[in-house]
Amino acid sequence: MAEITAKMVKELRTATDAPMMDCKKALVEAEGDFEKAKDILRDKGMSKSAKKADRIASEGLVKVTISDDFKSATIVEVNSETDFVSKNERFQNLVQEVADFLHNSTAETIEDAFKENYKDSTFGEYFTAETVKIGEKIVARRFAKVNGAVVNGYVHSNSRVGVLIEIETDKPEAMKKIAKDIAMHAAAMKPTTLSYKDFDPEFVEAETKGRIEAIKKENEELARLGKPLKNVPDYISMSQLTDEVLKQAEEKIKELIKEKEEKAKEEAKNIIAMEEKKINDTISVAKVKILSLKLEDVMEF
Repeated sequence: MAEITAKMVKELRTATDAPMMDCKKALVEAEGDFEKAKDILRDKGMSKSAKKADRIASEGLVKVTISDDFKSATIVEVNSETDFVSKNERFQNLVQEVADFLHNSTAETIEDAFKENYKDSTFGEYFTAETVKIGEKIVARRFAKVNGAVVNGYVHSNSRVGVLIEIETDKPEAMKKIAKDIAMHAAAMKPTTLSYKDFDPEFVEAETKGRIEAIKKENEELARLGKPLKNVPDYISMSQLTDEVLKQAEEKIKELIKEKEEKAKEEAKNIIAMEEKKINDTISVAKVKILSLKLEDVMEF
């Protein structure tokens, strides 16, 4: 039986990142054969990975890969069991590696992509080996690809929310930054549609009722505090502003303007009348003074 030295164990650990004891056991089983020991560790790694299959991977990261010409992009989600591992540099690098590999792959599913060759084996085998090194159940959950005239993306600072945006344009250079800005906005606001025209009418109706009730409730507190009340809207979505609604609003605005004009005219008449009265009162006082002066002159004479 070949002697297993500390140097051999260290070299195997460096090559595989497997635990020291596992490296020693593999070398013993392989009778000192380095390559055979690597195969044993890989096989055992797959076995360990299979044992973790029933565990739940609910944490993880989102990564994005964008082509240099901004015409294609891939977004992936890879899950881990704990938030602690998701912050691990090895895991983060693995997720980015998955994103890059899938971006360059023609496979339409993760299963098919993982069968493709990568380094000295398939990407699936490589992924499993990395999973063993990290020590948790790790799952490549899903991915999506986008192609277009301009494609850009954004991953939020927590690396749990990612967005890809495709824009059809004849000015791609000018739209690259705009595409990213839209992606950032989408990551923050979580829109469900590209346009208000795509909203489900039932959803809009329910949201309108909820928003109105929320404002009414808030106004109750504002009234109690003696503060200005918030306006209670009739509509909250552009999808509700039909031609009929806009026409009614136009008529209402015209009536309000007419009322304001009539009120302004009435106020103007009252102001003019008051000013005329002041002038007349001033003239009357002046006449009295003049008459008084003349009367005094007569009396002196």
